[in-house]
Amino acid sequence: MLKNIFDSHAHYDDSAFDGDRDTLLAELPERGIYSVINCGADLDSSRASVRLTADYPYFYAAVGVHPECVKDTPENFLEQLEELAGQNKVVAVGEIGLDYHFEENAPKDVQRAAFENQILLAEKHHLPIIVHDRDAHGDTMEILRRHKPSGVVHCFSGSVEMAMECVRLGMYIGLGGAVTFKNARVPVEVAAAIPLERMLMETDCPYMAPVPYRGKRNDSTLIAYTAARIAEIRGITAEEILKVTRKNAETLFHIA
Repeated sequence: MLKNIFDSHAHYDDSAFDGDRDTLLAELPERGIYSVINCGADLDSSRASVRLTADYPYFYAAVGVHPECVKDTPENFLEQLEELAGQNKVVAVGEIGLDYHFEENAPKDVQRAAFENQILLAEKHHLPIIVHDRDAHGDTMEILRRHKPSGVVHCFSGSVEMAMECVRLGMYIGLGGAVTFKNARVPVEVAAAIPLERMLMETDCPYMAPVPYRGKRNDSTLIAYTAARIAEIRGITAEEILKVTRKNAETLFHIA
């Protein structure tokens, strides 16, 4: 059994876990999971993430408003996030960013303003950010170039060139189940190219389960399959991947 698994991006507050959340989370440490960062998508899920850190010692929280949720967020959401950002075991502001995929999302200018304001909040609290970028590479990079925040581009979907620019800006790259998918050419190229010391492992659970569980509910134990695929791509062991990415996560999120 692989150990040292640091899941840098999970959503265990999701309703997909309502039937067995307590049982599953109680078992994860004995199944090789060292730490988990549970990420907020709106104010309610950010609060739920903070609550999970109180129940499970190996959990940490990120608080933030996802671009898909910006349109439904109250005007004073930054004040409410500010209060959450100061809570014990909150280690990042996220999941934040831009999502231009769905027409029903908030207008681009509204998304950009929410993204930048949450970056400023993170800077104020000396926290890294967890970035969501879907079909918005140009605007995402423009904002990252201007602010140069500490953080990770989660579920990275850009090119090798974009990944390397993120690394030059000081960011980390979050890789998950997509590297195991059939015909996953670009994620494989990114996994091969980026410096190992800038790589994080993640699930985005309950979504993005790796092969052979694609389409099923994801959880942190399935990082083992992602690590094995990246190890194959890079010609090293899965154990080494997990050891280094755990250290990377602890460094980025200031976890002793």
